[in-house]
Amino acid sequence: MTFLRTLILSLFFLVVSLVGAAALAVVGAAIYFSPGLPDVRQLQNFELHSPLRIFTNDGKLIGEFGEERRVVVDFDEIPQNMVNALIAAEDTNYFDHAGVDPRGLARAAVELAQSGGAIQSGGSTITMQVARNYMLTLDQTFTRKIREILLALQMEKVLSKEEIFELYVNKIFLGNRAYGIAAAADTYYDKPLSELTLAETAMIAGLPKAPSAFNPLANSERSLIRRNWILFRMRELGYIDDSLYQTAVQEPVTARRHYTQTEVDASYVAEMARQYAVERFGDTAYTGGYRIYTTLDSKLQPFARDALASGLREYDMRHGWRGAEQHDIAPSLVEAQERTATQGLEEELSESPEIRQTARQAAERSQTEIAGIEGDVSNWIQVLDRTPNYGLLQPAIVVQSSGREMQVLTRGGELKTIGWDGLSWARAYQSPRSRGGEPSSADQIAVRGDLVRIIEPSDGAVRLSQRPDAEGSLVAQDPRTGAILALQGGFDFNASKFNRAIQAQRQAGSIFKPFIYLAALQDGEMNAASVVNDAPVVLDDGSNSMWRPVNSSRDFQGPMRLRPALARSRNLVTIRVLQTMGLDHTINYLEGFGFAPGRLPHGLSLALGSASLTPMEMTNAYSVIANGGFQVAPWFIERVTRNDDGELIDEATPKVACPSCEEGQEFVEIDGREYPIAERVADAAAVYILRDMLRDVITSGTGRGALSLNREDIVGKTGTTNSQRDAWFAGFNANLVTTVWVGKDSNETIAEYGANAALPIWTAFMGKALEGTPSAILERPSTVVTAQVDPDTGRRLQDGQGGGITELFHRDHLPDYQPRGISRELEEASGSQGSGTAESIF
Repeated sequence: MTFLRTLILSLFFLVVSLVGAAALAVVGAAIYFSPGLPDVRQLQNFELHSPLRIFTNDGKLIGEFGEERRVVVDFDEIPQNMVNALIAAEDTNYFDHAGVDPRGLARAAVELAQSGGAIQSGGSTITMQVARNYMLTLDQTFTRKIREILLALQMEKVLSKEEIFELYVNKIFLGNRAYGIAAAADTYYDKPLSELTLAETAMIAGLPKAPSAFNPLANSERSLIRRNWILFRMRELGYIDDSLYQTAVQEPVTARRHYTQTEVDASYVAEMARQYAVERFGDTAYTGGYRIYTTLDSKLQPFARDALASGLREYDMRHGWRGAEQHDIAPSLVEAQERTATQGLEEELSESPEIRQTARQAAERSQTEIAGIEGDVSNWIQVLDRTPNYGLLQPAIVVQSSGREMQVLTRGGELKTIGWDGLSWARAYQSPRSRGGEPSSADQIAVRGDLVRIIEPSDGAVRLSQRPDAEGSLVAQDPRTGAILALQGGFDFNASKFNRAIQAQRQAGSIFKPFIYLAALQDGEMNAASVVNDAPVVLDDGSNSMWRPVNSSRDFQGPMRLRPALARSRNLVTIRVLQTMGLDHTINYLEGFGFAPGRLPHGLSLALGSASLTPMEMTNAYSVIANGGFQVAPWFIERVTRNDDGELIDEATPKVACPSCEEGQEFVEIDGREYPIAERVADAAAVYILRDMLRDVITSGTGRGALSLNREDIVGKTGTTNSQRDAWFAGFNANLVTTVWVGKDSNETIAEYGANAALPIWTAFMGKALEGTPSAILERPSTVVTAQVDPDTGRRLQDGQGGGITELFHRDHLPDYQPRGISRELEEASGSQGSGTAESIF
């Protein structure tokens, strides 16, 4: 008896001691952490602000960011089923506890001990989640959990349960850029909260735990298990009766992707503007109601997107079929659910065996039948719905491949047939330079259950396609102001968010050569008729081997004038021009075109475009040529306003080109606004002569493909780098400069020249962009004169000397005269052979 009494007393004092220690720990934690906690009273007046919205220069929407899919609701607007579903899923005792759930904390303590200090799920109540979402960081640490608990206890004293719940449902992220339950209802079901079914309500209530893993669009099989577990919990808690439960758990998946529609597809520029807003406004960028108006032209941007996408697709078709994106996709949700992994669903599945059973029954009831297809294709429909388009490329699942036809199922449940004209191109890709033989039947290309891409051109004929293996960019700029008028940073933003227009530093190749020639023209050291030897050269490149550059054609044409050398893109001539001008002098000169000297290689390979530069940098450099020699800079933010009242926050005042302005003039008025005049960095005469030389690239050089535009005002230059890794075309008239780059992110060869891969894209864009516009060529400077020169020597001819060609020169940099010669017939008749001069016979 004494032993029993001693044992009971010992246990009693142990429990009291433990409780006391716990109480002291709580008090100590409160004393330690309370001074650094935010004031929970600020939540009483917390406002959820407007999204960041991005527009073209004429007010067409191109993007929304931040909390744009938030629809704020009051507590009394929340259907009771939604309240009950969230409580069943997240916090069963929400209306009874004081901000924390002791059992949940005990579970968290066990996790803490097992994980060595990292909180995994943590047993957070809804109040604690509000504290974390509104007032704390999301790092999973012990100290954050303590702060979370203390804030939750304080919140329960300041705010009512309804106010806390309201804050919770308006803040939580529910996947697919939906914040809050009302936005989720719109995103997944295109309905207001009040019209959701019980099953749809439970589906949304299942998202806070893992918005990606339990997303009905991304993983309908897993979301069904999560949804039906919540419905099971609602029945167990008495929120719904068995009849409602049995009906709801059998309901099929009805979620569909509902997009926020933009007016102009310019996702790469929208992302650029978003980054600018974050740098400029910090965390308030997404909530401050900012409106950013870019310089994009809403008419030109679609031309840029379509031209680049079409050109990359055509390139890709020339190089072969790489196969389907996915294989052996289960047609039905039942079959897909049998294949799905259950990791992460242990809690749900352990509750009761009927969770899996009802999920399977719901999958069975989700069956979908399409006329012309045998069996249930509910999973195919789900897969297609969650697979994004890539530009005009739609996802499709092969239903049947027979003979020379392929039947495919497309989003929306349409069955379409691809004829042989749309399939025969699909010769198997073997390498960038080789393909297999032409297929003889459709089943050699793709079979039932394969996910492929299709495109429907304007003629209505369905064609098989694929996401291009090569990427590209297109930048169009106003050379007078530097404003970016159109920009496409890749094939499609959904496929890759890497913006090659501003982020890809690629070797420029031959499109860099005009700047080397311009440096020579600027100083008068050379002129368009200067003769340079196109012959082999061996140079010390600073390593143990010698550099032996060659022309792309692997031949040598001997002495030739700069004009045809540029038109034919002769490497060896350009190297000798750079040698003549001097490397340091040329690099300093190039700084005026926006090239950072530190980014330019200090070697003669610079002449061949070995510098790694972005398409944006190259476009802006060409703008300096196009505007007559003024140092403009690229820009794309026109103005920033705030809220619906249009409060002006920022407005751009770029430096602009002004060829007609007086020397020394600092400002010019354009459309009622005053702009500073950009610095002149290139002589007007030199720029005009170079522009005329670049015209020869179009008429008789590597850019002849642009002749299809039938315009006299366009000039440009092709470019191809070593091993054909990069293909370029840069060209312009006086009003519009456009640069196109094509290459692979892996830096693998594309096995095509700039004239083949980039020029057709440039031509397609400029044809649309300049359609109906008058010719635009800068006025010829008074310092530019013409003279007749000998085509072989480049020297000026005397009056009366025949056999010459007309060339442009700066009036102060005319070439020397060609010595007057006589014909061989006259020389033989006079008996005065040998000297070849007129003085010999007179």
